[in-house]
Amino acid sequence: PNGTGKSTLCKVLMHHPDYEIIKGTITYDNHVLNDMDTTSISRLKIFLLAQNPVEIEGITNAEMLRNVLSEVNNEKVDIFKFNKKLNEVCEIINLPKSFVHRSINYNMSGGEKKKNELLHLFMLEPKLIILDEIDSGLDIDALKVVGNSLKKYYDLYHPAILIITHHADIVSFFDDVKVHILKKGQIVKSGSQSLIKEVETKGFEANVINGNELNE
Repeated sequence: PNGTGKSTLCKVLMHHPDYEIIKGTITYDNHVLNDMDTTSISRLKIFLLAQNPVEIEGITNAEMLRNVLSEVNNEKVDIFKFNKKLNEVCEIINLPKSFVHRSINYNMSGGEKKKNELLHLFMLEPKLIILDEIDSGLDIDALKVVGNSLKKYYDLYHPAILIITHHADIVSFFDDVKVHILKKGQIVKSGSQSLIKEVETKGFEANVINGNELNE
């Protein structure tokens, strides 16, 4: 439901400066994230695709990706291989190759920004992907491109994916999904994809409040 802390969870995981962790421990892959900065967290191959991706005028996608890959791998990027992969990814996500040389998300529509972020995802090859309402603002065609692209990435690299959404459409591209309902910052019910059908039929309140809430 709205206002339950979904986007807050994303920002806390990536250490957004507006949030402070006052209790609890965040552990990922034997690393405690609490005292790590955002750069160090991203080096663990954690990738957040935000609900409203930031616009950065004056820095192109190619420039940013080339510099990040060079720093992460501690070696000079092979330009031939880099450009070849960029072109291949643009084909996969149905993104014009001209976007490679455009400023990061600058003057792009909502759907273009989401595809542009997918370009970053495929190039950086994260192991944990956090999708904060990636389906918001997408028309049916863009949703199919994004969903199929994510499924292709999953089949290639087998990452863990956290999908935050109000709807079932983006989840339908994946099999064997674990579903959790969040309320007031707590997971109050978990289940399989059949839980989504229940929510679509009965709504969140009927499903969570009427006798189905988990014990704390």
